[in-house]
Amino acid sequence: MAGTLLNPNLLLAVPLAPLAGAAIAGLLGTKFFGNVVGRKTSHTATILGVLVAFILSAMTLNDVLNGATFNGTIYNWMTIAGIKFEVGFQIDSLSAMMMCVVTFVSLMVHIYTIGYMAEDAGYNRFFAYISLFTFSMLMLVMANNFLQLFFGWEAVGLVSYLLIGFWYTRPTAIVANMKAFLVNRVGDFGFILGIGLLLAYAGTMNYQEVFAKREALSMLTLPGTDWMLLTVACICLFIGAMGKSAQFPLHVWLPDSMEGPTPISALIHAATMVTAGIFMVSRMSPLFELSDTALSFILVIGSITALFMGFLGIIQNDIKRVVAYSTLSQLGYMTVALGSSAYSVAVFHLMTHAFFKALLFLGAGSVIIGMHHDQDIRNMGGLRKYMPITWITSLLGSLALIGTPFFSGFYSKDSIIEAVHETHIWGSGFANFAVLAGVFVTAFYSFRMYFLVFHGKERFGQAHAHDHHDHHAHDTKAAAHADPAAHGHDSDAHHEEEEDDHAHHGLEPGQKPHESPFVVWFPLVMLAIPSVIIGYLTIQPMLHGDFFKGVIFIGEHHKAMEILGEEFHGPMAMAIHSLTSLPLWLAIAGVVTAYYCYMINPRVPAWFYAKFKAVHTLLDNKYYMDKFNEVVFAGGARMLGNGLWNVGDKTLIDGLLVNGSAKVVNWFSKLTRLGQTGYIYHYAFVMILGILGFLVYFLPFWHA
Repeated sequence: MAGTLLNPNLLLAVPLAPLAGAAIAGLLGTKFFGNVVGRKTSHTATILGVLVAFILSAMTLNDVLNGATFNGTIYNWMTIAGIKFEVGFQIDSLSAMMMCVVTFVSLMVHIYTIGYMAEDAGYNRFFAYISLFTFSMLMLVMANNFLQLFFGWEAVGLVSYLLIGFWYTRPTAIVANMKAFLVNRVGDFGFILGIGLLLAYAGTMNYQEVFAKREALSMLTLPGTDWMLLTVACICLFIGAMGKSAQFPLHVWLPDSMEGPTPISALIHAATMVTAGIFMVSRMSPLFELSDTALSFILVIGSITALFMGFLGIIQNDIKRVVAYSTLSQLGYMTVALGSSAYSVAVFHLMTHAFFKALLFLGAGSVIIGMHHDQDIRNMGGLRKYMPITWITSLLGSLALIGTPFFSGFYSKDSIIEAVHETHIWGSGFANFAVLAGVFVTAFYSFRMYFLVFHGKERFGQAHAHDHHDHHAHDTKAAAHADPAAHGHDSDAHHEEEEDDHAHHGLEPGQKPHESPFVVWFPLVMLAIPSVIIGYLTIQPMLHGDFFKGVIFIGEHHKAMEILGEEFHGPMAMAIHSLTSLPLWLAIAGVVTAYYCYMINPRVPAWFYAKFKAVHTLLDNKYYMDKFNEVVFAGGARMLGNGLWNVGDKTLIDGLLVNGSAKVVNWFSKLTRLGQTGYIYHYAFVMILGILGFLVYFLPFWHA
């Protein structure tokens, strides 16, 4: 099979199958065409579409491993001044692996949704959205040109907007999806500037054609400055990744996006959409490798995100928000790997993280079902014996997350830490500290949640001492309390009467939790399997083999991956060696500290809150980033808008152009009206004056 081309028709079927499912559920299954098909047809069509996409993706990956490739145009839209606008696929090991991850996680989420959204009125619409998202993400990862990349980029942003605001009658959901949309527009502005720079100076939007000109591009400077053109273009591209992959300071949208139903938290905000930025930078490695300045920028931003977003996870009481801040922190780890020129390690962590983070989100949703929509972990406890499958799968996901040896997260996370340790790019000192400190922080907040949910005293079925919505931002909190329907709970709407009466969430006194139905726990089991074994099986080919050969490029002066390869002696040896390494002991310390603070001596966290109230307030307000954005950016935009309205609209346009021109015409009319008296002798006098003026003006010409 070496050197053979993949079948373009089969490749085209991969994104089109979910699109067809989305069309059936979204058009025929909604009011748009009169609810022609029912729920069963909608979920069958969408699941079948994603299943077909997954099977074809797995076949494609197998063919790629055997040497097959594809890089060509599927549809030529138009050609303007020699620049081609086209739909094309570049299928290699990177895109084939991403296709499998996207379709597998999406398939599990689709199955899970049958149980989770069972009684929701928007059931068909939800299936249409998640299938449409899968189509958009596949178009993004399969692209061979910047135009299609940008189409997929914007399409996943649009669908995420629809999904975050799925329960559109809630003010909190509308605030959250608008916030996500606007923050992503900031990143996308940088992204399109980067694409525009490359297009302007390379004269093409095809990846390989741009890469072929990278040496020439590296010699250019941005006109009017001494900045390297490629550095500016790469930083602009990464600003797009900062928005999509929720890097500081464009991270503020992701925690609020938990307002959407839990299945989309797993699909969009853990496994696929937020990793689009990581994928894009890895795909652009031939360009980023020529700019150490851009890599340093990436490294520092990733380090800040990895450490400081982890701190926020410590104080969250909403089960989904803990996992959301964990996602932010892990995305920071991936970004740190990119900045260390360890692109393959970043993609490896992207893959392992997709499985165990989707597992944790879906596990959180299963707990929410069992708790009758209560999301506050302080109202849980002892769920282990009531929800055994959810418990064991959540435990496996948590162990993978904190980097327990032999679990998938261990191999990818430890590889990131080692890569950062071996890199010498500016900012690597802080990055090394951030990723090590983040190990303890991750273990602490992960097992704080795990112990409070599954172990200890049963705190459910009581008069609730805690308002489980206290995690909301202050601006949305007021709206939520003003309108009971606006509460940011994550309802699976199993009981329609609760759509009308949200006065109480959680179990009534005497009620006990129950294990979720098969369609909910089956995806948990299927995601738990790769969360445990995928790292062990794939670290050798993905990091130290030929899996990414010819796909990811690393400059000769960046030695981190070379050193990692020299020190790697197999997954078993790596796990055994870790028993004496600092990251493992930091993780153990985090788990033990969480156990002591929340299982043995709960007075310790209370003491910390009392002693370090200022720190807790800072974390509770998310470093005041929302306030800063509201005052500086939103306030600045309002001031600019008011200024443009007062000066531009009222003074210049209305005052000077519109009203001013009318006043000039009015003044001139009044002046000319003075001569319009109706008397013949006045008109005769004016005529004589005209003739006199005519004679005086032309007299010199007559003499000549």
